[in-house]
Formats: sequence, C-alpha cells, structure tokens
Amino acid sequence: MLRTIRLIFATVSIILISLLFLDFTGTLHSWFGWLAHIQFIPALLAINIGIVLLIVVLTWVFGRIYCSIICPLGILQDVIAWIKRKLFKRKKSFYSYSPEKKWLRYGVLILFIAVMVAGFTSLAALIDPYSAYGRIANNIFQPIWLWCNNGLALLSERIDSYMFYETDVWLKSLPTFIIAIATLIIITILAAKGGRTYCNTICPVGTLLGLISRYSLFRIRIDESKCNGCKQCSRHCKASCIDTKFHKVDLSRCVTCMDCIGHCHQDAISYTFSWNKSKPETTNKPENRSSSRRTFFMGLGLAAGTSFLKAQEKKVDGGLAPLLKRELPRRTKPIVPAGAQGARHFAQHCTACQLCVSVCPNQVLRPSTDLEHFIQPEMSYERGYCRPECVKCSEVCPSGAIKLVDRAEKASTKIGTAVWIRTNCITITHDRQCDNCARHCPTGAIQMVPDLIDDELSPKIPVIDAERCIGCGACESLCPARPYSAIYVNGIDVHHTI
Repeated sequence: MLRTIRLIFATVSIILISLLFLDFTGTLHSWFGWLAHIQFIPALLAINIGIVLLIVVLTWVFGRIYCSIICPLGILQDVIAWIKRKLFKRKKSFYSYSPEKKWLRYGVLILFIAVMVAGFTSLAALIDPYSAYGRIANNIFQPIWLWCNNGLALLSERIDSYMFYETDVWLKSLPTFIIAIATLIIITILAAKGGRTYCNTICPVGTLLGLISRYSLFRIRIDESKCNGCKQCSRHCKASCIDTKFHKVDLSRCVTCMDCIGHCHQDAISYTFSWNKSKPETTNKPENRSSSRRTFFMGLGLAAGTSFLKAQEKKVDGGLAPLLKRELPRRTKPIVPAGAQGARHFAQHCTACQLCVSVCPNQVLRPSTDLEHFIQPEMSYERGYCRPECVKCSEVCPSGAIKLVDRAEKASTKIGTAVWIRTNCITITHDRQCDNCARHCPTGAIQMVPDLIDDELSPKIPVIDAERCIGCGACESLCPARPYSAIYVNGIDVHHTI
C-alpha cells in the first residue's frame, strides 16, 4: 500500500514538472508552478526559509521522501530502472548491497558548497538534480514535444482546424545541448546498472538530506525473527542500502521508496515510528556522534549561507528575397531579464534550470556560452525582442534569480542601452531611408534627425536617448541590416527604473 501511494505521488510529480518545461504556452505555470518552487536548491537560493524548513522537517520525520516523490531527477532514475527491468525481465537483473562511499559523497558535497559560496553558481548547477533535469527536459524532451505539436498542427490544418499552431524548434545553445545529452547518458547508465547510484554518490541534495535522515522518526526496519534470509529486499533496493547479513538499513542512503516492503513475502520489513536516542542502525563502523552532528550543521549552515538541431529556419522574406544570416553582436556586458536586478545578483542565484528559457514566448532567452555565466540564461535579440508587457520569466523562476515584477514595473526597468553603429546602417551604406528602430521603440528613446545638421534634406539617422532606453531590443531585432545589426543593446551592471 505504501509503495503504491509513493508511486502515485511520484508519477504525478514528474509528469507535472515535465509539463512545466514542455508547455510553450505558459498556461500551466499558474496551476503547477509551485512544484518548481519546492525544489531544494532553488528554494535555498531564493532564501525561501519556509520551503527549506519544510523539506528538512519532512526528511527528519519520514526520511528521504523528497528524493522519491519530489525530485524529478530521482524519479527519472526510477523510470529508467523500471524500463531496464521490463526489457531484461528474463535475465532477472537485481541490485545488491554496497557499502557507503563516504569520501565521494561528502567530498562532492564540500566541493559543491565551496563553489556555491565562491559565487560560481552555474558550475554548481551542473550537479544540482532539479537543474540537471530541467536541462534534459528543455533541450531533449521539449524539441520532441514541439515536433509532435507541429505534426498535429499540420494535420489539423489539412482539415481546416486550428486547434494546434506551429512553433519554431531551434537549437538554443550547442554546449548546453551537449551537457544535457551527457547528463542523460550518465544518469541512464548509473540508473540501469545501480538504481539510485547518482543520488547516493554524487547528488549534493541527497547527501545533505541523508545526514538528516539518519535520525528520521519513521524508518525502514527489519524484524530478524520473521526474516528467512531470501534477500529479496536487498535485490530490489535501488539505493543498495540493505545489508541482509546483519539485518540493517543505511538510513542515510534509503530514499523511502518502499520497494523492499512490496517484495518481502514474510512481512519482515516495516516502515514504522522507531526513533530512539541510540545510534541509528547502519552498517558502517562506529562513529563519533557529535562529529556527525557537527558535520551536518556545518554543511547545512554553509549551504544556507549561499544565498536539437533546428527543425525549421526562415531563409526567405515573404518567399521572395533571400535573407543573410544575422550574426551575434559583441556585447560588452550580458543582458539579463528585468527582475534580475543586475548581472551579479542573477549569476549568484540562477541554477540554470532553463525553465525561463522554456516559457519565453519571444525566444529571447538562451543559455550563455560565456565561461563566467556558463549555461545560465542571457538575453539575445536575433529571433525577437523582450516585450515590455511580458513577465513570464519572472513568474516561473524558482530560485529568486528573477524577482517577480508587474507589467508596469517591467516596462520602466532599464536592463540595457542601445548603441548605434554608423557603418552598419543601411541609411549610410545603401543610401536608403530607414526608420525601423525609431518606429518600433516602445519608449520613444530613438529619434530620427538629419545626418547633416545644416541640410534638412540629408538622410535621417537615429539618435538614442540613453536615459529613456530600457534595452528591450526591439530596435536590434527589427533592424534590417545584415549580417550585423546597425543597432544593438549592451547590458548594464545594475538595473534601475527610468
């Protein structure tokens, strides 16, 4: 019964979290967006003390149920292990008990905390379970989802139905795509071979919560009087934490999946309230309890201190004039969304989960390839511009990297400044009048003035009022100059209201 309940919660959880990354309409976030906000590392970076304490208390009471029913990467490993069992049913591939690799677990945790404290959040995010799953969902699952949607859109169009509409499928970042593929391959190999190996050797969240679950109030216990030594519990334990020889369970690695209970035919395993002041049952050598407690509080304190390839691409304009590929401008500073407060705040809090990239309706956000902000989203205006009325990214960000802003605040927040390049402007290079940038500027920061002050008949060129420009990128995105836009936006260190 307990295993069935866990499976129901886990199934619903991973489906809804996946839909948050797959939903390109942004409608599901108002209903299920809270699932992203209850992930441990994003809640920690957002200084959401209530969520962090809730996870800590749940772990202390029930064990590592977070890893079994909330963490999407943990549930994905269970799915992979289940698929492997179904494919190789005849071979009866089981798990077996293995001792805890303390040096690896706590070494990775200490390194993770050190990197977070040093401010290199993007590097630490490489092994954060929620962010790792987000990159897999955004770079691998979402393109497949969009291709299916486009197929349905094509079919519905043939029968004069517009229930579905076609969307662009494009490669947002090759390095991020490669990282997502590599992560999925590693997770697949580890899960197929050893179940929850990643959770109990590499994952910093699993190690941190494991320190708490050692003292959980409810825990898996083995009744030696009923056990007949069949080892079915150990063979089905994905965490490899049940030592049937000594009838003990390593509580720091047990993810409370209840598989052992479901496969014990002697009713020798139970999940009961059994906390006491004695040292918790593990198969490890006796340790100094005060030292373990100090390690736990030190780790928790340090952690809390850290506050597919393109499917379609337009090659012609209206089916007539060929378009040259637009090259990326060389920005002196990256542009981050309104609500991020500035580049430094954004870099310190963003876990690179790609959720904001998934929901951006204007395709402005994409993972950075810059080493300093590697795989963290940045803004670029080759495919569109940041509309002043759109606040999708601030609505979905779970880590506090993009604070929630309203539309009025967004429209008046300066995130960058436009710069005009005379030698690229077609008014100068082709002797043709163009005022695209001025006509589409939402704040009226661009005015067209005669190139020659004394000659009113001379071609007009854009003049930018830096005080009124908010850096939305409308001018850059709609500039017809190729391969480089005649006007582009540079980011600023600290955002402010104009």
